[in-house]
Amino acid sequence: MKALFLITLTFLLIILQSTVFPYFLWFDQCFDLLIIDILFLSLIASRHSMIFAIIAVGCAMDSISGVPFYYHVFSYLWIYIMVNIVRQLFFDQRVLFILIISFISVIIQHVLLLFSIFINNGNDFSLEFDFNLLIKQTLWGFIFIPLSIWIINIFWLRWKYMTKLMRKRLIQKQKG
Repeated sequence: MKALFLITLTFLLIILQSTVFPYFLWFDQCFDLLIIDILFLSLIASRHSMIFAIIAVGCAMDSISGVPFYYHVFSYLWIYIMVNIVRQLFFDQRVLFILIISFISVIIQHVLLLFSIFINNGNDFSLEFDFNLLIKQTLWGFIFIPLSIWIINIFWLRWKYMTKLMRKRLIQKQKG
């Protein structure tokens, strides 16, 4: 049941990012919504299953986006690694942790993009990189990623409660 919730969440975020949000003025240059998914998965899932899920989500995004292949896979893996390092080494306080991770996650994706532009163009990379977009997306991420994780966590807790209730009813029906 956990997998069904996570697959549904991922599918919903992919649809929102690729087909719905580009048509809204406020969201046409929104940060990568699947950062929310990766951060949430990093917080609730076990480590070994998480890596395979990240690679699957990254491959799905790489196949529908116009960026070089494995860009999303690498950025999502780095976000996952960063979440685990910060959580283990420094702190695990919920609000401050999620605010810092949200800010850094958007920065990680832009650093990888900046690196790929630098590799292709050499020293002229700063002329082609949109630093204004970086600032906008970082601010959007700083505000909306923690809010989204909070909302998704409410749905997640509700989902767990409903599946637990359904299991109890099924067991009672089988016994009765």
